[in-house]
Amino acid sequence: MLYLIGLGLNAESISMRGLSAVKKCKKVYLENYTVNFPYSINELSSVIEKKIAPANREFVESFKIIDEAKKTDVALLIYGSPLTATTHISLIHEAEESGIKCEIVYNASILDAVAETGLQLYKFGKISSMPKWDKEKNFTPDSFMEIVKNNLSIKAHSLILIDINLEFQDALKQLKISAEKYGVNASKLVICQALGTKKGKILYKNFQDLEDFHGVKCPYCIIIPSTLHFIEKEILNNYS
Repeated sequence: MLYLIGLGLNAESISMRGLSAVKKCKKVYLENYTVNFPYSINELSSVIEKKIAPANREFVESFKIIDEAKKTDVALLIYGSPLTATTHISLIHEAEESGIKCEIVYNASILDAVAETGLQLYKFGKISSMPKWDKEKNFTPDSFMEIVKNNLSIKAHSLILIDINLEFQDALKQLKISAEKYGVNASKLVICQALGTKKGKILYKNFQDLEDFHGVKCPYCIIIPSTLHFIEKEILNNYS
């Protein structure tokens, strides 16, 4: 049996169902390549009272975990909710093709938590991801900003998920270059840091003010808001 278990947003937010499933498993893996965790593996291990083995992208995408699940109960722990990354749905499909039972245990994710900003969830457009650039290897993808531009054209807010280990000031530089290229107005941003934890923080500031701001740590995401409803504006102003 294979369990894909969402951890939610903090070390103690695993659900009772998720905890019950973990207790049955002989092997417990933690997917560690899609997010900077706001807590340590040791903290999580003490909560679930199990030894945790880290699982990188190569391991998960190799489907070796499927072979293990043929013999015993195995859990893959995933920050947030299990199906926010496409790799995980591929894992479920492969398990089904191999005749392995698979259970998904859902939990809260950043897609829920951004509602704390006051922005209305149904007014968000397509989600984009900002990768970490490597200029030495000429790797500077900026298609995430094309998605933002399309969202703004229909007056939808844009949630930009940030690549692992991409520091805030570097992300701002990438954002500025990309926004200028696509003609996007990114003069005011919403920043969400580690929502759902004690380190949680929401900022609503002008881009220029953020360029000299060093108070944002991983994990965080960036929102480029579109036209604001008066209630959205009122709540956002509390974070300015």
